[in-house]
Amino acid sequence: MSDDFNKLVKVTEYTVSLLPDDHIDAGAFEIRVQYRGRGLWGVCRMRQCLGADGQWDWESIPSERGDEWLKAHRFELQDALRRALDAAPSVTVNGRTAAEALARGAS
Repeated sequence: MSDDFNKLVKVTEYTVSLLPDDHIDAGAFEIRVQYRGRGLWGVCRMRQCLGADGQWDWESIPSERGDEWLKAHRFELQDALRRALDAAPSVTVNGRTAAEALARGAS
């Protein structure tokens, strides 16, 4: 691709999900790795961001996010993707993991 294309088009989000796109519950289990500026990415799910400690925390409005919060919730891309992949199996919706949702749909 041309240099102009690479200057104009940017990837700003990746979606991680253990369910196939056509599964009825796919959207509920998605984790999104979203570009948040300054070369850093957030691992997000339903208005929460994954912290460096592995816990999901509510993401407040930008003016309320202090430096410490940002440091704990922003990652280089490869680290963010790894964290999203690691977190995906433990995501639950209505008490079920993605694996359980798949199994239930298959039965």
